[in-house]
Amino acid sequence: MQSAFAAPIVTKFLDDIDVTELVPGASSLGVLQSNLPVIPAMKNNEVVGYVFLTSDFVTTTGYSGKPIHVIMGVDNNAKVTGVKLVKHSEPIVLIGIPNKKIQAVTEKYAGLDLIKEASASGFAHDLDIVSGATVTIMVIDDSIVRAGLKVARQLGLGGLEPELKSSGPQKTLTTTDNAAISNWQTLAGDGSARALKLDISQINQAFIDSGDARAIKRPDKGDPEDTFIDMHVALISAPEIGRTLLGDDEYNNLVEWLDDGQDAILVLGRGEYSFKGSGYVRGGIFDRIQLIQGDKSARFFDKQHRRLGRLAPSDAPSFTELDIFKIPADMEFEPTKPFRLQLLVQRAVGAIDKAFITFDLGYRIPDRHTEIVKGTEPTHEDSNSNLGFASSNPDELSHLWKRIWEQKQIEVALLVVALTVLTGVFFFQMQVTRHEKFTYWFRIGFLTFTLLVLGWYANAQLSVVNIMAFFAALTSQFSWSAFLMDPLIFILWFSVAASLLFWGRGVFCGWLCPFGALQELTNKIARACKTPQYIVPWGIHERLWPIKYMVFLGLFGLSLYSLELAEQYAEIEPFKTAIILKFDRSWPYVLFAVALLGAGLFIERFYCRYLCPLGAALAIPGRLRMFDWLKRYKECGDPCTRCAKECMVQAIHPEGHINPNECHQCLHCQVLYQSKTKCPVCIISEEKRAKFRGKNKLANLPPDSAAAKASRASPNP
Repeated sequence: MQSAFAAPIVTKFLDDIDVTELVPGASSLGVLQSNLPVIPAMKNNEVVGYVFLTSDFVTTTGYSGKPIHVIMGVDNNAKVTGVKLVKHSEPIVLIGIPNKKIQAVTEKYAGLDLIKEASASGFAHDLDIVSGATVTIMVIDDSIVRAGLKVARQLGLGGLEPELKSSGPQKTLTTTDNAAISNWQTLAGDGSARALKLDISQINQAFIDSGDARAIKRPDKGDPEDTFIDMHVALISAPEIGRTLLGDDEYNNLVEWLDDGQDAILVLGRGEYSFKGSGYVRGGIFDRIQLIQGDKSARFFDKQHRRLGRLAPSDAPSFTELDIFKIPADMEFEPTKPFRLQLLVQRAVGAIDKAFITFDLGYRIPDRHTEIVKGTEPTHEDSNSNLGFASSNPDELSHLWKRIWEQKQIEVALLVVALTVLTGVFFFQMQVTRHEKFTYWFRIGFLTFTLLVLGWYANAQLSVVNIMAFFAALTSQFSWSAFLMDPLIFILWFSVAASLLFWGRGVFCGWLCPFGALQELTNKIARACKTPQYIVPWGIHERLWPIKYMVFLGLFGLSLYSLELAEQYAEIEPFKTAIILKFDRSWPYVLFAVALLGAGLFIERFYCRYLCPLGAALAIPGRLRMFDWLKRYKECGDPCTRCAKECMVQAIHPEGHINPNECHQCLHCQVLYQSKTKCPVCIISEEKRAKFRGKNKLANLPPDSAAAKASRASPNP
């Protein structure tokens, strides 16, 4: 990167750094070299190492789209002596993960042997991933290794030699417009389409070799010979490859999509594991794959991605994932030179912790798709023999999302049963709410299930981020498969959509939201401890509940500009802190969540009433509900206001009208509606029935009976 050499920024970060942190034993720093952005580390006027900034050598970026600046030192034996993270703009770290965790990971690279890295086909070390910051750690790892190798080769450290640039002919892709159309067998046979196939036994063995005890204890289930992933890659900007695999129409669309000089790859996948994952739905980045060529690498964002409906060749096998990726122009990709697609494989080892390993799929385009640039001399071509390419296999496999659903059959069945029971309660709510104690304890039990099972166990907490990601997907290449990757979340959203038509937002907010359940259960405990409850005056309450609608509209509008930025501000939802991470987070987030729960001890469901953007988002389409199930008397509100006073979220207006946008469908008003001891209408009706039954009983007595005679003799029969 000569442009980086011309304007190195390493000197900007040296003022607050002790040289001994980067090169132990050094006493001072020398002068910045003129031909390479490195600074010698000196001891007694001798060079004992070198200090440099990774972003002066590599352009790898993370979620922010900006480089992560890491300053590091290497000694004369090509070993990393010290590493320090000095600047980054990663939102996933800025908004939730303590920076000290990321810094701790970078410091562990001290002692890394770059000579071993130079001889390895992929990474020669294990990735120490911080849960929730996968991409960030991978970017740091990639930057340290590749920048370190580049410096070590340029300076000849540890006997490493600079990579010699080819003195042979300059090549380019064939540009013949009428390139022949072949077939899948031809492309797979000559290496135009390369494959990486891994079965479950290979993945389990790879985690065993990694030495991570937590990952070893949780092997992938299933037949060891079952396919974990069968991933293929092809350079479709080459005319023959592109026209064969895409068809003429799709290839023409591809040419229009690409800028001059840009290239694209087609990545195909099937099996148990997705090379896409779901990170691109949340943050717009494909965090499981990266393209690497020499000292350059690129990660793909949603704007560089298109889905392909099907492969054009009739002899092509079927795949569950068919995705086109446009290679960023700033990578300076050279299509005629070898590159590799690196796959990150993850395994859950705890509630939020994961272990990671990587695999490389090497690719080099066959010579028949290239032509020599005029004016260059032909030389001997490099061999493919040491790239370790895997052969393709056309075995048919079921859809990826179906495999994921099969693995979570128990959780899915449990959720479906719970939703079925809840649906039955709502359809027969008048029968259920006749029994006050049963209704109360059923609700407590269901909320406990929602919190413990759906929330803290399964992490099935819906979020306003899901809504923003859904609308963002609608404006690009929409795919149901991305949303089917998480069965519980998908089922919950489907149930929410259905319940909005029947009952409005209250079914989710009142029964299926784990954080809502946490608020209500903690409030019940507070009441049992005689904690005073504050009733917000109606005039103030009525002006506070619109706040959540303004919060939602603000987030939604921001997501149209930047989904990444909107996701940062969506931290007004304490769901990630309290439910997903179970309060295992930096103190500002924990303090915010605890403060909201604390307010809920005195004002029941405080957050739901006034701040929740998800509740506001659900209330808007909830106005389209088809039925009005909650029963009311004409006397409700005038003269009786008992339901309004006992409504936990003050969703009942003083005149007796229930606001469906605010109602949580707790069914307490339906218990009161039928209560013969609390509802004045029911009490009066019951008294009338009692008098009527008494008169009928006397009318049926024999005229000459003693009771009949006594009744006639009474002055008030």
